[in-house]
Amino acid sequence: MGSKKKVHAFVRIKPTDDFAHEMIKYGDDNKTIDIHLNKDTRRGVVNNQQTDWSFRLDGVLHDASQDLVYETVAKDVVSQALDGYNGTIMCYGQTGAGKTYTMTGATENYKQRGILPRALQQVFRMIEERPTHAITVRVSYLEIYNESLFDLLSTLPYVGPSATPMTIVENPQGIFIKGLSVHLTSQEEDAFSLLFEGETNRIIAAHTLNKNSSRSHCIFTIYVEAHSRTLSDEKYITSKINLVDLAGSERVGKSGSEGRVLKEATYINKSLSFLEQAIIALGDQKRDHIPFRQCKLTHALKDSLGGNCNMVLVTNIYGEAAQLEETLSSLRFASRMKLVTTEPAVNEKYDAERMVKNLEKELALLKRELAVHNSLTNRPMVTYDPMDEVQIAEINSQVRRYLEGTLEEIDIINLRQIQEVFNQFRVVLSQQEQEVESALRRKYTLIDKNDFATIAAVQKAGLMDADGHLVGEADGQSFAFGIIPFSTKTGKKAKAKKTFKELSSSLRKEGAISPLSAKDLDVVSTSKTQLVPSAKEGDGKDMLSRDRETSSIEPPASSSPKEESRPPRPSTPPPRPLAFEDFKNERGSEINRIFKENKSILNERKKRASETTQRINAIKREIDVTKESLNFQKSLREKQGEYENKGVMIIDEEEFLLILKLKDLKKQYRSEYQDLRDLRAEIQYCQRLVDQCRQRLLMEFDIWYNESFVIPEDVQMALRLGSSIRPGMVPVQRIVSLGEDDQDKFSQLQQTVLPEAPDSIPFINAKVKTEQKQKYLKTMMGLQQAHRK
Repeated sequence: MGSKKKVHAFVRIKPTDDFAHEMIKYGDDNKTIDIHLNKDTRRGVVNNQQTDWSFRLDGVLHDASQDLVYETVAKDVVSQALDGYNGTIMCYGQTGAGKTYTMTGATENYKQRGILPRALQQVFRMIEERPTHAITVRVSYLEIYNESLFDLLSTLPYVGPSATPMTIVENPQGIFIKGLSVHLTSQEEDAFSLLFEGETNRIIAAHTLNKNSSRSHCIFTIYVEAHSRTLSDEKYITSKINLVDLAGSERVGKSGSEGRVLKEATYINKSLSFLEQAIIALGDQKRDHIPFRQCKLTHALKDSLGGNCNMVLVTNIYGEAAQLEETLSSLRFASRMKLVTTEPAVNEKYDAERMVKNLEKELALLKRELAVHNSLTNRPMVTYDPMDEVQIAEINSQVRRYLEGTLEEIDIINLRQIQEVFNQFRVVLSQQEQEVESALRRKYTLIDKNDFATIAAVQKAGLMDADGHLVGEADGQSFAFGIIPFSTKTGKKAKAKKTFKELSSSLRKEGAISPLSAKDLDVVSTSKTQLVPSAKEGDGKDMLSRDRETSSIEPPASSSPKEESRPPRPSTPPPRPLAFEDFKNERGSEINRIFKENKSILNERKKRASETTQRINAIKREIDVTKESLNFQKSLREKQGEYENKGVMIIDEEEFLLILKLKDLKKQYRSEYQDLRDLRAEIQYCQRLVDQCRQRLLMEFDIWYNESFVIPEDVQMALRLGSSIRPGMVPVQRIVSLGEDDQDKFSQLQQTVLPEAPDSIPFINAKVKTEQKQKYLKTMMGLQQAHRK
């Protein structure tokens, strides 16, 4: 466990020309901020009116650049994340105070980028400096809007909208969002592309205090997993960095929000209120219950607020006199946050698969060492491998001869042989007990009630209870035996039947009988069986769990095509069926392979389910035949009145064997039926995987087909003739080539920015690609609207 430490809280003041110097002052250590509020003469003379406040924080950032803010606030948190410590950086404050600028920055300007893109850049730079570790980076982008969860990266073609709503789930490892897509990023440029993709999907609105006000809370999470290449490969470390951009609190009277914006403001203020309540509870050492579940925001940040992480709060405030009340509220929140303690600790985990492989290697090495030791001590050759059937049969023979007295002792060679000897002792003794029990059953099927010695022997063998009842069938569902009473008066048969039912009921209560319901004995139709592949014995386990490394299926490495490496396409597009075959052999080969593997597993499970269904039907038919024979024996028994005068048991050997057979058949039926139920559950899961793969394959084919074939003449002809224009007739390359302004802009950026900041290449490339994609989508929408008009 890690040691406790306080949450770090910083305050950043938004630059303004109307800064209230007489009301806001900073300490010499640049860690305190004093607020002086002039008395309101309209309220009269109030003796207890407070006019001065002093707040001590970890730093005051006034007129600070984006570089200084990142160095002060986030650099250490990101650095420790690669050592296995979780981190959280949160921006809080009034609407329009600069939270989004602090967190994300101005994406149009590389130098004005915020904490989030700088953190991504630092992570990949540190990975390059650690060649002794294999480090994997994944990202996700969550939005909480009006108390609903949204995936900002769901617009990517290989993700798509989720069929089920996202939910917050807790487990011993922490909090995670079920249904949120997590994306593998092997390059810095890919991470920036995901960031810009999510930024374009955020919900914003305009009001009096902010033209681009965020109307939702957003959490960008960076997941890091590091395996050492030099030390033990069993143990690895994981961490995550939560970068939280909260929506700003606002007073409706100042912001002038109406309609939808007013409703959003209500949800925002409510969730921030619950956040403050959770912070107050965390700061109070006497509080046992922390109200995390009051809203989605606090629930999603449960393991970040006072949990196992390094947490930093950046409070953004105005420096104007008109916003002084909101500034005081934000500073109070920051001072409360400083009372919260966290316990950061390294997140170490163990790879079970690698542990098994290492143990197998160690086992082989120890066997070789034992072989060398045996040869040096002149011991006979000893095998330490598992025994085969011949060796087990030999030990069984030795045990039998030892118990019969023909063998004086059993030679001991190794520990495995000792274990097998004891196991064969149990097997032989169990077989002997069964033989004795079978002999007693055959001998004492008909028992005289006056033969007390025989009854005692049967009770000792476990075939009769203290009341003198054996096991038989009474009600058609379970098994119970009864004994004919001595009296021959009328009505005794009914009393005997009652005895059967009471014994059957008592056996069920004791757990000796588990009756099979009539519903379970219904004949199973093979034509109606629905099938699902399962992860049986590991044959399809990797296939079935492959898509859970991320919440959606990861894109293949070729999902981001580079146009310069693509072979030239004909000007006239081929038919879609032929193009689809080419796509499955080229860009879609990986997803097509996954689709075929999933489908093969599904077909295999369907075949197994069909075979199981046939076995169940055969067993059911045999059960019916056995029941008919047993009923026939009962009818014959009821006609034999001579046994009633002798006071002997009415079960004969043939009926007894039928009862045992029926019991075994029902046991087989239950086992096969449970296997079929498991197969049906597996088939449903694999069917869903196959459908997801098929949907993604078709979706990526549409994108590939639309981007690959250029037919500007057809587009012009369609526009002139008024025919329909489908997506893909104008590919993205054609749209981008028409935008010469963008190309000139990118060339100018390369000439002006790159000499000063060579590290900006991934950032700029990702930004340009995102803008091209957005322009392409707008162009296609414009063409479709023009066609409708």
